[in-house]
Amino acid sequence: MNSTVRTITIDRDVPAVEFRGAMRHLPGGVSVITAGRGDEITGMTVTSVSSLSVEPPSLIVSIHREASSWPLIKHHGFFGVNILAADQTAIAERFTGKGGLKGAERFAGLESITLASGVPLLAGALAAIDCEVEELIERHSHVVVIGRVLDVRTARRSAALAYWQGQYVAIDRDEDAVKVGRVGLSGARAPREG
Repeated sequence: MNSTVRTITIDRDVPAVEFRGAMRHLPGGVSVITAGRGDEITGMTVTSVSSLSVEPPSLIVSIHREASSWPLIKHHGFFGVNILAADQTAIAERFTGKGGLKGAERFAGLESITLASGVPLLAGALAAIDCEVEELIERHSHVVVIGRVLDVRTARRSAALAYWQGQYVAIDRDEDAVKVGRVGLSGARAPREG
């Protein structure tokens, strides 16, 4: 293991509310992490997925130790990453546990597929990524899970779901490119000469 842990002394503790407020400025792609097999399945909505490497294909996700998905990921050693489309806000909300849904109830009425690991993946996601746990790094209230990608399924849609400033927002490559073009053209100024 090639990690270094340092003890840093800081004169001021940053209040959680202040840190949370700062992080609201960072848009995050919305994904549902799925875990388990058979009747013992669950999932949760996260914005903490990030690619780690392409060779070999691997990614990182941060999971709260009290999340219902954590014990299943730890036990089975596999998980799914389902990158949500812009029109899947209801799915994102469902997997946050709103309405009291737990475990397999969160999958009710949704089409799912399984690949090599046996973990359920959401058929309608922009991308469904089947992963094997490669390493677990436990820090504070969370576990950083490094997953080796076993298989990937992608959809032909392009609009993604993001979370920013406490709300869901759609990111659409085609529509947003047109908007950026309009702003760029209307806001363009001639360069100043020195």
